[in-house]
Amino acid sequence: MKNLLVLGTIVLISLSSCRNERQNEPQISEYSKEYKGEFLNRIAFPIGGMGAGMFCLEGTGAISNMSVRHQPNIFNEPCMFAAIHVKGYDKGSKVLEGPVPDRKKFGGPESALGGPLTSWGLPRFEDAIFSSRFPFASIRLSDKDIPLNVELKGWSPFIPTDQDNSSLPVGALEYVFTNTSDQDVEAIFSYNTRNFMAMHGAPRTIRAMKNGFILSQNASDNEKHLKGDFAIYTNTDATKVNYCWFRGGWWDPLTMAWNAIADGKIVENAPVKEEAPGASLYVPFKVKAGETYSVRLQMAWYVPDSNMRIGADAVSEDDKSSECPIVEKVETPQYYRPWYSSRFADINEVSEYWLSKYDELKQKTELFTNTFYNTTLPAEVIDAVSSNLSILKSPTVMRQHDGRLWNFEGCGDTWGSCHGSCTHVWNYAQAIPHLFPAMERTLRESEFFISQNKEGHQMFRTNIPIRAVKHDFHAAADGQLGGIIKIYRDWRISGNTDWLRMMYPQVKNSLDYCINTWDPRRTGALEEPHHNTYDIEFWGADGMCTSFYAAALQSFIQLGKALNENVSEYESLLAKSKDYMETKLYDGEYFIQNIQWENLESPDPIAIAEKNWNSDYSEEARAILIKEGPKYQYGKGCLSDGIIGCWMSLVAGLDEPIDKSKVKSHLNSIYKYNLRKDLSDHANPQRPTYGLGKDGGVLLCTWPKGGKLSLPFVYSDEVWTGIEYQVASHLIFEGEVEKGLDIVRTVRERYDGKVRNPFNEYECGGWYARALSSYSLLQALTGLRYDAVDHTLYIDSKIGNSFKTFLSTNTGFGTVEMQQGKPIINVVYGSLDIQSCVVSGNKTDFKYQTN
Repeated sequence: MKNLLVLGTIVLISLSSCRNERQNEPQISEYSKEYKGEFLNRIAFPIGGMGAGMFCLEGTGAISNMSVRHQPNIFNEPCMFAAIHVKGYDKGSKVLEGPVPDRKKFGGPESALGGPLTSWGLPRFEDAIFSSRFPFASIRLSDKDIPLNVELKGWSPFIPTDQDNSSLPVGALEYVFTNTSDQDVEAIFSYNTRNFMAMHGAPRTIRAMKNGFILSQNASDNEKHLKGDFAIYTNTDATKVNYCWFRGGWWDPLTMAWNAIADGKIVENAPVKEEAPGASLYVPFKVKAGETYSVRLQMAWYVPDSNMRIGADAVSEDDKSSECPIVEKVETPQYYRPWYSSRFADINEVSEYWLSKYDELKQKTELFTNTFYNTTLPAEVIDAVSSNLSILKSPTVMRQHDGRLWNFEGCGDTWGSCHGSCTHVWNYAQAIPHLFPAMERTLRESEFFISQNKEGHQMFRTNIPIRAVKHDFHAAADGQLGGIIKIYRDWRISGNTDWLRMMYPQVKNSLDYCINTWDPRRTGALEEPHHNTYDIEFWGADGMCTSFYAAALQSFIQLGKALNENVSEYESLLAKSKDYMETKLYDGEYFIQNIQWENLESPDPIAIAEKNWNSDYSEEARAILIKEGPKYQYGKGCLSDGIIGCWMSLVAGLDEPIDKSKVKSHLNSIYKYNLRKDLSDHANPQRPTYGLGKDGGVLLCTWPKGGKLSLPFVYSDEVWTGIEYQVASHLIFEGEVEKGLDIVRTVRERYDGKVRNPFNEYECGGWYARALSSYSLLQALTGLRYDAVDHTLYIDSKIGNSFKTFLSTNTGFGTVEMQQGKPIINVVYGSLDIQSCVVSGNKTDFKYQTN
């Protein structure tokens, strides 16, 4: 990683120099991070559609993480590979991948069995270099034995505002062969795979299609969800297909498939009715000296059903929610069905659509990519934002039959980690609201209509299929209050006041529930025990959740005023909340928690714990309760999330509800006390692998002035990338740009490809949603925000008056450039109705152009 870091430092220094010398001409950031050698070890780049499943392209060119059955399957590396045979060369037959990473040789699942049913033992290229420009991944392969350099590009459609074409169950691998010799080269490209769709208990086969084949698994009488198809095909009629590998025991099928490759033979076996172990397609070609030849491999899949049904059903009158007017009355199936199963009838329709729309979808996706990377923002920010957009292509994200979004928190090895579009986790995620605003609003509709009962209690986990929930657990204070802030944000992004009018009664009911439950004495603070994102309850007022409270009150006041509602009661509470935060929770340097567990309306902690799944009070714990108070608090600690409600306000387009100087002091305290460049001496008895040893990171909480509790909240010693980016962007909002960037660099250094996957930041599972807080870095640096309600573009730069950056809105995307303080708006896709522009609080003339 040292070489990578040095390169990154050189790029950043040169860019800074250019900005100083040529302020009137913003210089485009040369984002060109490359991985090779041992830094390819952990790379797995997701390819697929939102809510449609994925496979990953590894840094070597291998396919892994095949997860197309509505759940993660992280160690599913099917025996599928591209190969080349170059005629006339003794060592001219190789798998089109780089060397097998050492991690696969020993220590992984079943590795002690020797790696059977893999292609790892076959000859392959000696050198591979990986790079990415989301959603494209590129791999360059070279080998001294073969007169061809190879570039492999993997991708799937991603077009902001076009949620349907960005949700397709498809991917592509493009191979470009360059003849490096002085003679013509004759070769055969092949793609070879076992039928990895095959499952137990039902017939499976390999079916024919034009220029390719379909790996097929039928449903059984009792297991409808087993049915699944995976198509692999090209766009050239020169393609030849072997629909049935050699049938035999042991390693016979793969052995005979490789023999054909090594001998330069094209086998054309017809489809068989019974089971076929695997299939190959071949594209023979000739390429002249110095010229190139391209092969386009398209993949599509279709798994219309699942056996996934998560969450307890509503059972009583108390569980009833208000019917959502915007959701069409469609029958809710017993099990989750993906959106694409409603759009397409079968694998043939998906494959034909992908083939016919390929060039158009690639052009639009490249338009997004080129626009996103056409920026002067720091390289580490572009790296963090783009790498975490991979989450949207992972099984973390689901989209059910009617198009509504539903998400896990992250991915376990073979299961979705923590179900239900968890509100207190997805609070942090700022990408979907800007890239796919219509889909984001379906989350609000589920939260406030489907998962909220008539009393205003909101279950922070929504059932799948989306349906009424059983209200049998705590509401989450940060999740429920955060939803109110997000209603404001989503309204300003969409400009749809009719939508706000529909949502408003539910929002009011939700806020009233929060007040009555956690602030019944109307103090302006959440003093009653309140559940939160740390999976415990805070007892007594704390900076984190009270800042959420203040921000939610502020948001609701603005919503009410927009609809001419009387919000005076809430204005009074907001004033109290601000005063409480600044006088009772601020210790002169940062915001703390005042632990309180007596003289409350709630039962005592022991009684509460008896109803929880995640805490209990043993005899020893009761002794701690008497001495220190309830378990799992933070008290006088410096909490990295300690002022997060103010960050939520900023990203929603509101001012901070708390005194700015105190907020800034808190953030600087986090940087001073919680950021560690080396965790070797840090004791973490919790979940250490997020950051440990020589890793750097921002701890969730520290106690620089003493007072650390015997059992502080259960994740306090960990580092979470989603919180690190939240702190970094908030620091930048406050003008502390270098401190924010320092945190970003510290995070990305952990994800270097050698130890961790740069495209999979994890917390409680891989591709963890909280890491999408990274998207807020774009807004923090530039203050760029389009308000569709008042048709105004706002800019409040923290990086000078000359820059260029990406902007995505409800109706299109493009770039915004500042030249000596003069805005230039270039819309490259869709449209954008900008009637005014405000720069640092002043209305400013602007230049508007379209591509």
